Amino acid sequence: MFTLLQSIALVAVVWASWRLVWGFFTKSDLANIPGPPSGSFLKGNFGQLYNIHGFDFHTKIAEQFGRVISIFGPFSSRQLYIYDPKAVHHILVKDQYVFEETTAFLASNGIVFGDGLLASLGERHRKQRKLLNPVFSVAHMRGMVPIFEDIAHKLKDAMQLQVERGAPEVDVLYWMTRAALEMIGQCGLGYSFDPLTEDAVPHPFSKAAKELVPVLFKFEFMREFVLPSLVKIGSPAFRKRAVDWLSGRWRNLRDLRELVNTMDDTTTYIYEERKRKLDTGAEEKGEAPAKDILSILMRANREAAVEDRLPEKEVMGQLSTFIFAGTDTTSNAFARIISLLGSNPDAQEKLRKEILEARELHGGEIPYDSLVALPYMDAVLRETMRLYPPVSTVIRTTRQDIALPLSSPVRGLDGRDMNSIFVPNGTNIVVSIMCANQDPLLWGPDAPEWKPERWLKPLPQALIDARLPGFRFGESGKKILWEMGGIVTPSIEGAPGKPTLPVKIELLGKKA
Repeated sequence: MFTLLQSIALVAVVWASWRLVWGFFTKSDLANIPGPPSGSFLKGNFGQLYNIHGFDFHTKIAEQFGRVISIFGPFSSRQLYIYDPKAVHHILVKDQYVFEETTAFLASNGIVFGDGLLASLGERHRKQRKLLNPVFSVAHMRGMVPIFEDIAHKLKDAMQLQVERGAPEVDVLYWMTRAALEMIGQCGLGYSFDPLTEDAVPHPFSKAAKELVPVLFKFEFMREFVLPSLVKIGSPAFRKRAVDWLSGRWRNLRDLRELVNTMDDTTTYIYEERKRKLDTGAEEKGEAPAKDILSILMRANREAAVEDRLPEKEVMGQLSTFIFAGTDTTSNAFARIISLLGSNPDAQEKLRKEILEARELHGGEIPYDSLVALPYMDAVLRETMRLYPPVSTVIRTTRQDIALPLSSPVRGLDGRDMNSIFVPNGTNIVVSIMCANQDPLLWGPDAPEWKPERWLKPLPQALIDARLPGFRFGESGKKILWEMGGIVTPSIEGAPGKPTLPVKIELLGKKA
């Protein structure tokens, strides 16, 4: 194992030396763009950007330097922090094959989720997308609404029972994680994870999904700048032995390994069960679900042309991706919405009124097309996703030299106005979704405020040019801190890294 530690140290020294030499002899526009000083030689601004309490730093540099900012990576390497709308469009849409996911992103996702969509590039990524896109059609989504409704009723009953038993507050994130997992389980995999009753023990995957991002975030620096080299050292068997050895001495790594193993064991079981039922014709006999995403995907893969068919390990790699992406981001977004409604009672009452009127109009459950057309509910969802995106930033790296155009010029340190930026091959770029969604030049001076009503009237031209019984929610009185990780999660002040969101809940319309 000492050899492994020596290898890690050698890789770090060689990489740092190369970056220093490369930076000295390579001139680019990045050094001419204003930005904050480096936080440290080892990490640059990394420790400030990727910190669970890093929101203030992101807001501060946006206010001080504007839409285009030069930041420091490890060992004084130059990186770009940007939310200029034209540049973001080129990075994420027009030139997306030049600005690709970083090697670290792909490597870590491959380790955690397997060979799925989040761990692939190029032709392999194209083949996966080609097979997956039809699975998420509107027709399929419409057919899942009855499942959503059934799960929502179970969730309501469980929370209502907890309130009736005298609970002073309810951990909304706990219940939202369980409900989101059950939704993705039934709709995505044809599998039930959780009966959603108070006395039921949550599925181990529910705990893993809630804890994965906070644990992963502890490895952010290592994941971004050390992992890409580590995965090339030795054979897979050697790396496994190294992880086993390190896990016995490093608690965070041990926790991560246990979470990944839980997810892998769960998805392997579900896949093998579905494969067996598909092979025996259980779906045709009505003995197994046939319209969930996994069933459709497996049938489509079997029927695809040989050149478009995915290997079994890539189909399995989609499962952890489906479950995690559908659980963690959804549960945190729902929890944020309930938190906001609790602190904005007028908005809460307006939304409840709209939903109750729609239910009365349709005599009960609201059909899919009418549900997605509810204007205020749509406004609440959009405004929450605008102001509080579950993912605050995305990182891309350039695969070739490129000139990145800007919507408005940035003034360099030499006084020169730049309408585009020359970005060298191999440069990491941090795209700030959070800052783009709060840009006052696009959204107006009230951009930092949560105002669903802004979506009920025409949006600013600058933004267009850029392209029944229920519950009343209230604040618990405890200070909630939203932690900036790979996915934004809530916690109570004094208990960082432990996702939870206590909310006071009052029953409405309860019969005597």
